[in-house]
Amino acid sequence: MPLLARLLAAPLVIDVRPGNLENLGSLLADQRISTTGRVAVVVGATRSAGIVERLTPLLTGADWYVTADCSVDTAQRITDEIRGRGYEAVVGIGGGRVLDVAKFIAARAGLPMVAVATNLAHDGIASPISILDQTEGRSSYGVPLPIAVIVDLDEVQKAPRDMVAAGIGDVVSNLSAIADWELSRVVTGEQIDGLAVAMARTAGESLLHRQDSVEDSRFLVALTNALVLSGMAMSVSGTSRPCSGACHEISHAIDALYPEESGLHGFQVGVGATFASYLRGDAGLTAEIVTCLARHGLPVLPTQLGITNDQFVAAVMHAPSTRPGRFTILEHLELTQPQVESKLQAYLDTVASGDFG
Repeated sequence: MPLLARLLAAPLVIDVRPGNLENLGSLLADQRISTTGRVAVVVGATRSAGIVERLTPLLTGADWYVTADCSVDTAQRITDEIRGRGYEAVVGIGGGRVLDVAKFIAARAGLPMVAVATNLAHDGIASPISILDQTEGRSSYGVPLPIAVIVDLDEVQKAPRDMVAAGIGDVVSNLSAIADWELSRVVTGEQIDGLAVAMARTAGESLLHRQDSVEDSRFLVALTNALVLSGMAMSVSGTSRPCSGACHEISHAIDALYPEESGLHGFQVGVGATFASYLRGDAGLTAEIVTCLARHGLPVLPTQLGITNDQFVAAVMHAPSTRPGRFTILEHLELTQPQVESKLQAYLDTVASGDFG
């Protein structure tokens, strides 16, 4: 008898509203995530003092752990510290990198993880992946989804605008990643998970044509929902495929080749998505993504990322090596450096003219 349905992993709680930091203790208790209040709270070094001071009186059973960086070594050290201390959950409070550390710690300690996001820079707030630094660069680690995703809109609105707007680039890049996955199905016969595609596409299209901005609470709610859907799409498929294609390969290459110049992940994958869409000959999607990113003040050109056009060309050439075995438009075309240079110039001319064909 065929399987008629499948069970999906999903956060038990998704709560997006102002003042959620102050509600954290009661939310943990009400949802039976922590009935005793014994939780390990992981915060980043940058904003830890203010958060600890505010929440210590409200989380009386919590112990606080400050992660000075987002490395595997730091995450493993904290994991060793919290083992055997009777915690009911790990709570990560901060941006995506801090949440990645907290997800790794929770996975290794065998505890549920609560993600409390203070910015919306990328889909790591609800993804089954932790990206951590190692000596030789950054690596991805599979982890369970957070049991709860909590966003305090007051805190998000205090964050630097770029740390919120960057999430738009990460979500919209889903549409390019899906196109790469569909290309691979046609060319290589790779299987596609239709439900994961539906989730990732819904997330991307939910932001593509919105006219409000990150200054508006309703937009922040929509962005949070889109980031959570993206994370669930990856969990459903068991791979980052629905949200990561040539766009992310290019971003990873920029990080690897130019660590001093690399910037926000969402900015880089946004530019990667526009260029990859252009390479696929999809004038409509290229125009839609460029228009969306520009509307929100995100980069659409390599130079707006702080790298030169020549550096971007080098990143495109290096990109396929960042995800061996993944098939995207870059692997399909196998462009030479002169061809990439020519394609990039044509893309720059198209963006400058606004005539996408």
